[in-house]
Amino acid sequence: MDLSGAQKKDGKYQNPIPTKEAGFENFIPILREYLSNKAETVPKKPLGPFVTDITLYSKPPASGLRITWIGHSSLLIEIDGHRILTDPVWGDRASFLSFMGPKRFFKPSLPLDQLPELDAVLISHDHYDHLDKPTMQFFADKKTPFFCSLGITPYLEKCGLNANFITELDWGDSALIANDIVLTSLPSRHFSGRGIVNRNETLWASFVLRGPKHNIFFGADSGWWPGFKEIGDTFGPFDLTMLEIGAYGKNWADIHMGPDHAANAHLALRGALMMPIHWGTFNLSTHAWFEPIELLLQYAKERNIKLFAPEPGKPSEVVGPLNSEWWIPFMS
Repeated sequence: MDLSGAQKKDGKYQNPIPTKEAGFENFIPILREYLSNKAETVPKKPLGPFVTDITLYSKPPASGLRITWIGHSSLLIEIDGHRILTDPVWGDRASFLSFMGPKRFFKPSLPLDQLPELDAVLISHDHYDHLDKPTMQFFADKKTPFFCSLGITPYLEKCGLNANFITELDWGDSALIANDIVLTSLPSRHFSGRGIVNRNETLWASFVLRGPKHNIFFGADSGWWPGFKEIGDTFGPFDLTMLEIGAYGKNWADIHMGPDHAANAHLALRGALMMPIHWGTFNLSTHAWFEPIELLLQYAKERNIKLFAPEPGKPSEVVGPLNSEWWIPFMS
């Protein structure tokens, strides 16, 4: 299976395998599902507050690998002496509107202006829950290197970022971060677009981060596909896989995995520890907000998967399984 070189058809990027992308043809079934839904998609009890102890960043992690989960797919990754931020979304809503759209369940524990010095920011694709204009504007006067998928640079430039600090990557491309972290862009099974008429005009991707001591996989958004095994065989094994478990549903099964397929993807990738991401932060589907992690706990036990599930905002060293159970007090 070819993991390099995204293909285009009629100006639109194509998925690595045929994929139903929950387009207009699914509008009526999706609308019915939302209207009849009775699950607790938004927490009845306010989540948090969560607080990050920023003094911890004054010393590097003893293990060489530490993760701070800001929420959703926003991660501050400290790997082998370097800091990398993924899909940073600090805004209140995953939306093009400031007053409407999915609202985050808890405030980010780490204010943007208290972020430690970064070596890179990764942008996997252009959806609003992964590319947030207010957050990007914070970086407008910074010289932080950005690495993103093909076609995303114009969006970043509109936010004030300098194109000289932006590197676009096709599937299969690699780049160096701070001289000794190798970043590789790889396929995922998803789609892109920030409007009705521009679907799939920019690329979406997953990423491998390989340092001198650690090798990790950031899955971003993806449905299940056989390429996970190819990635694991070619780039694994991984010390940590970061895989989406939320925002799944029967009408968009090809573009989001859910906890069942995410567990299978972790095994195919040959991961040592699995970190669940893309859950517990925004209401983007019809399942209960806590359902993804509760189901994943069951699948992990059945399949002998070691989980790494830290509390939001808490810098946590990746030295073994971690189940913080932070969500349990907020379940109704």
